[in-house]
Amino acid sequence: MATPYERQRDTGAASTTNVIGILCVVGGMATTTLNDALIKSLSAEFALYQIVFLRGAVALPLVAALVLVTTGTDGFRSRQPLLQLARALLIVGANAAFFASLAALPLADALATFFVAPLLITLLSVPVLGERLGPWRIAGTLIGLLGVVVILQPGSAAFQPAALLPLAAAFCYALMQLLTRRLGTTDRASTMTFYGQLGHVITGALMGLWLGDGRFAGSDDPSLAFVLRPWVWPDASESATLVACAVLIAAGSWLLAEAYRCAEANAAAPFEYTALPIAVLWGWLVFGEWPGPMAWLGMVLIGGGGLLVLWRESRSARRHRTNSVPSHVPPPG
Repeated sequence: MATPYERQRDTGAASTTNVIGILCVVGGMATTTLNDALIKSLSAEFALYQIVFLRGAVALPLVAALVLVTTGTDGFRSRQPLLQLARALLIVGANAAFFASLAALPLADALATFFVAPLLITLLSVPVLGERLGPWRIAGTLIGLLGVVVILQPGSAAFQPAALLPLAAAFCYALMQLLTRRLGTTDRASTMTFYGQLGHVITGALMGLWLGDGRFAGSDDPSLAFVLRPWVWPDASESATLVACAVLIAAGSWLLAEAYRCAEANAAAPFEYTALPIAVLWGWLVFGEWPGPMAWLGMVLIGGGGLLVLWRESRSARRHRTNSVPSHVPPPG
């Protein structure tokens, strides 16, 4: 049995690692939202498939080297290749839909709508994973979905079809995360990361072969123009921006992975919502965007609904640990 001093020391160590994890989450949100801002800045000159391809082409060798160093050639083998393919396509779909929305929407509005993804994961876990929802999770999900309606304003003059793109991105992302849970029982995280980047390279290349000559270009819609624009070779400064996007997304992914390695999930996860005010900051600094009252209300509802679900899940997890493991007996492993 641990002495009071040992328990206090363990609590202090856990608090320290939680602080490190929280700082990593905030850093990850800052880098990924800056990546989004840079992609939005490129959306007026370059094609979406070009950004998808080049970003993946820069990241893929880095990820492949990481796989080789950490797991060897075994890390490239998947025991569920069809699920890996489906997961890679969902990642590409989520990114492509979200990036396309950035050409037409304010950064904060697009990101706020995308942040309904954790709530969609909660909903989809019922038919896909057979999980059950209690009243608190249902309430949090409904609050978040109400926030999406407030931001989209369907049926009003303020509504624009591009506002549905981050919602589609959130749906793809939610399905991807559910597939990740299933793949996680047989495949390594590094394997999933490699195939995700490979999916970006292959999809971007195929779209480039189809659309790269600009045969369908000329749309007045900013999002469609971003998708259908012909391939344009970047100059030195634009190339540097594209490389910066790849570096930022790699750094953000590493920071988030490190966050959940260091910290308890229920301590770190709520701080992912710092992405919303950070996105407002980047939107204001880079594009002069400032959310209107309805956008602020929608962000509060989406963030509040997500935090309510996280709070309920953390309470359930603590209660499960208390019921399953006596407090004086350390868990195995």
